[in-house]
Amino acid sequence: MGKPYNNTKATLALAKASFRSIMRSPSAVVFTLAFPLIFILVFGFIGSGEIKVKLAVAPGSDLQNPVIQALEHNAMVSLVKDKDTADIRNGLEKGNIDALINVKKNDAGTPAYLANVEYTSASIDKGSILKSVLSNLLSTLNAKDVKPTVAELYESTVQGRVYRRIDFILPGQLGFSLLSTGVFGTAFVFFSLRQNLVIKRFFATPVKRSSIVFGECLARIGFALLGAIFIIVIGHFFFHFTLIHGVITVLNMLLLSIIGLIVFMGFGFVVSGIAKSESTIPPISNIITLPQFLLSGTFFSIEVFPSWLQPISRALPLTYLNDAMRKVAFEGAGLWDVKHQILIMVIWGIGIYAVAVKTFKWE
Repeated sequence: MGKPYNNTKATLALAKASFRSIMRSPSAVVFTLAFPLIFILVFGFIGSGEIKVKLAVAPGSDLQNPVIQALEHNAMVSLVKDKDTADIRNGLEKGNIDALINVKKNDAGTPAYLANVEYTSASIDKGSILKSVLSNLLSTLNAKDVKPTVAELYESTVQGRVYRRIDFILPGQLGFSLLSTGVFGTAFVFFSLRQNLVIKRFFATPVKRSSIVFGECLARIGFALLGAIFIIVIGHFFFHFTLIHGVITVLNMLLLSIIGLIVFMGFGFVVSGIAKSESTIPPISNIITLPQFLLSGTFFSIEVFPSWLQPISRALPLTYLNDAMRKVAFEGAGLWDVKHQILIMVIWGIGIYAVAVKTFKWE
């Protein structure tokens, strides 16, 4: 009596063959490595500042004063009023908040108000912008008022991490790479296998259907992880991409990459199931990927979008992958700290694979 068929070996053999096929595919290399690397190089070299300056108002600060009221009407300043002292300090150190202002009435009478501002070295560029805004604002207020002085400004700096443009761009490009690999790669491969009757021939062998799927998934995960490591290494050593906990941070980012890729592969299965021909795969895939490329904080923070568009951005799975990647890399968050983002991605995964089961065809 012969030995029972080993589906584990079959899965690994299929994964190995598929991995070699992916490595020989120009489109896979372009979408997974070339495009993200080009964007990283461009943004890494030119740099860029953020549009809005986040200014926290200290708890207990007088809000009914001309300084705060003038700041509320300044387009470059976004006032944060709902944070407690601990959250503000944490935000200053990590660069999530650019400065802290505390405005109090002056018991001495002149000037009428005292404004104390603390900047953070984690956001030097926006701190410089804010200094200019406050200087002009106070000059205007003091010049208009009949009394000698409306407010006097005191400034200091809180030490924090240096936040670079690459710290925003690289996680977004890594998400870009994973989404492209998951959707386009999976859709084309499984449609081709079905169209060429490769899967149908497998049915004549002892190979299980699950072995075919798992083999392809392992190959794509392996290729995507190699791409992720390449992107992270280039960003860290050439553009000083922040990895707070070093190797631990990299491992957390790779685990997030696996979760994200598995979710995005679900979209690829759906596309391969509903596509009528190979020529219809790109337009269907683009309908899924383009909104996420543009609206999920890949290139710009979703906070710069109109208020009516932001809920759409916050509904997309790539938004949560990008957000989790940035928190892990720059803020030093662990996977448990980004459990909300992971949960949303898991919910998306459950939903999209439920659709994939209904639409997927084997022949």
